[in-house]
This record gives sequence, C-alpha cells and structure tokens, in this order.
Amino acid sequence: MPNLGRTGSFAAPLTSPEDERDVVARYLSHPSDESFRDVFQQVAPRVLGYFRARGCVKELAEDLAQEVMLAVYRQARSLRGKDLFWPWLFRIARNAFLRQIRDRGRRVATVAFDGAAGAVREAAPDLVLRSQFAEWMAWLTPEEREIMTLRYVDELQHHEIAEVLDMPVGTVQWKIFHIKRKLAAKFGPRAV
Repeated sequence: MPNLGRTGSFAAPLTSPEDERDVVARYLSHPSDESFRDVFQQVAPRVLGYFRARGCVKELAEDLAQEVMLAVYRQARSLRGKDLFWPWLFRIARNAFLRQIRDRGRRVATVAFDGAAGAVREAAPDLVLRSQFAEWMAWLTPEEREIMTLRYVDELQHHEIAEVLDMPVGTVQWKIFHIKRKLAAKFGPRAV
C-alpha cells in the first residue's frame, strides 16, 4: 500500500464527479499504488464525511476512513462490477462504523491502577494515593493481591508473572482484567 501519511491525507478532492468516476474506473481496471493514491484523494474525503455525519470525532473518523480505504486497497480486485464500487465502499464503511459501535459497547470500566501503584512503590509522601492503594488492595483476595503487586508494584510483565505463579499467560491477563473490573465495580472507574 502506498504511504499516504496522516497529514493532509483527507483533503477535499479537486476534481469533478466525472473525474472521480474515471479515477475509480482506472484503479479498478489497473490497480497500482499510483492509481490507488488518486482514488484515495478522491474517495477518502467522502468516507471521512460519512463518519463525521454520524457523530464520530475527527480522529476516530480518520481512523475509520483509513480502515475503509485499506479494505478498498486490499479487496478491490474481488469486486464483481465497476458499477458496484460505491455501494460496496459504503457497505464497508457501514460495517466499520457498526463494528466500532459494538466494540465501544463491549468496553468494561476498569480502575486506572498504574498511578497509585507507582506512587506506593516510590514511597511518595502523598498519603492519599497510598491510602487509596491500600484500600483497593484490602478488597482483594490474597491471590489477587499477589498478582496486582507483581504487576503494578514489582512491574513484572504478564509472562514473568505467569512464570512466577506457574500459570498460563492468558490466565494472568484475564485475572488482571477481572481484578481491575472488580475494583471498578466497587470504587468506580476513577483515574488516579
């Protein structure tokens, strides 16, 4: 895929709709990095507008538009008819938008544990952070305290914790996520 960069990659197209159709037809007939660059310059602003019209903030809309354009670059050869390009493109955009909404709905609030643990480890004079950390740790089982101490106080990586506790890495990751979710349910998803 051509390197299109982030800055200025979504500038408004400078050509007419007829030129736009010609650019798309040229790319579909003879896909190359150069013809894709022309398609990107013509189509990406419309895709970006699609996401912005649905309430996406600029950065998210740009990310989703990049994702759609990457799909165009990778999958255009499988398109059956050139006249199906626009419905196909906006189906990809719609699916990306729906996937983003679905993923956002699946996110679970967790406690930002990093700051409090780091402050405790450095023995910072801030008693509020230390007492907050102690309060969080008091709600955990001994095994959970051990895992969180290894991760956030001793700063071990997941695979290192797995080796120390003789458990699979995936189990360690799941336990850390579960513990953070448990703390968020008790104390709320407050940032430290």
